[in-house]
Amino acid sequence: MNNIKLVNIVKNYISGAETLHILKGINFEIEEGKTVAISGQSGSGKSTLLNIISGLDRCDEGKVFIGNDEITSLNEKDISVYRSKKIGFIFQFHYLLNDFTALENIMLPAYIGGLKKKDAIETAKVLLSDVKLEDRANHFPSQLSGGERQRIAVARSMVNNPALILADEPTGNLDPQNSEIVSELLFEGARKWKKTLIVVTHDKKVAANASVKMVLENGKLKEEMF
Repeated sequence: MNNIKLVNIVKNYISGAETLHILKGINFEIEEGKTVAISGQSGSGKSTLLNIISGLDRCDEGKVFIGNDEITSLNEKDISVYRSKKIGFIFQFHYLLNDFTALENIMLPAYIGGLKKKDAIETAKVLLSDVKLEDRANHFPSQLSGGERQRIAVARSMVNNPALILADEPTGNLDPQNSEIVSELLFEGARKWKKTLIVVTHDKKVAANASVKMVLENGKLKEEMF
């Protein structure tokens, strides 16, 4: 079981003579396959928490487990390898490679990770179908709308069959219609492929899709119904 477990996560930042206590001993566990939405005010530490879960940032105290693996004990090289194989990312900006087609943007992480090119392409084609963009396979990012680019980013996040998908404001740059489309495809994909999904979002409509809804406030996480 690839449950996600956080144990006493503490994160502080030093600002001049002041210490900012961002995360104050967070403990929670997410069962494999659950979808979780985390909301909270700007500056509450939502992105920081997501970065600690992924190993992009280090906590001052505490441990993060993905399954039986304690990622907080890994060195930078090992955590980088771990992220590429076990974690899929979606950000507010799509970060697609402009010189590669939609299909190539999806398949590249798998190909770089060691999958045979033919298999990487076939996997990418399935994911393109999942996000309903088969007819955009050979289009470059500049030829896609903002919503389409973010749908490609959703597909790319799943190409390496990660245990965990982390999404940081994935609909933040989209209009309401595209926000709804991307959100539905993201949660549908997570459920179809049985992925654990953690989404940081200000959008209550996005959060409503999650099976678990949480709020980060004053450095603490609490479960909340929207």
